[in-house]
Amino acid sequence: MLGLGRFGGSMALELIRQGWEVIGVDADPTVVQTYADQLTHAAVANTTDEVALRQLGVHEMAHAVVGIGTELEAGILTTGLLADLGVPNIWAKAVNRQHARILERVGAHHVVLPEHEMGERVAHLVTGHILNFIEFEDDYAIVKTRAPEETFDKTLADAALRSKHGITVVSIKRPGEGFTYATADTVVYAGDILIVAGKTRQVEAFASLS
Repeated sequence: MLGLGRFGGSMALELIRQGWEVIGVDADPTVVQTYADQLTHAAVANTTDEVALRQLGVHEMAHAVVGIGTELEAGILTTGLLADLGVPNIWAKAVNRQHARILERVGAHHVVLPEHEMGERVAHLVTGHILNFIEFEDDYAIVKTRAPEETFDKTLADAALRSKHGITVVSIKRPGEGFTYATADTVVYAGDILIVAGKTRQVEAFASLS
């Protein structure tokens, strides 16, 4: 993890929680000290310095994440250096789409725009129709939403949501119970929560019915 700001630091801790070994690198000694006891290894280093990265064994890592967002030049140089070192899987944080395009050109395999993506996600949640929203590539999304009235007391087969709305109910949750897989014979009741998949506009339209 190159850069231990809010994005890089929180991501590093989550990877540790999942059982991964994480080397955290940052130019700020105070920041590194904060994470020293929580990561596999934490080091103070200039991430644009090839010698320093080689000494840390970064070139031997299978994955590297560039979490440097505010210092654009440093993030771009670090990403390019990782590409030169042959790191096979490089993730990089971008602050805008132009920055993302540059990071891709210098060698990032995956670019994330956390603020932009979070803004889009929250925009789907503020209306109250969608309880959670995840959008994938090719205009495909999964949403968590309340069951609309047209589905009450019907099986999913009878509700025919795929033919009517172009969506698929993946899972269902009764009040006070956990999520279970949905089948054609699953009956929907008032108060149920649905996990629905489909094209983004179609799942948004379906959620608006609730």
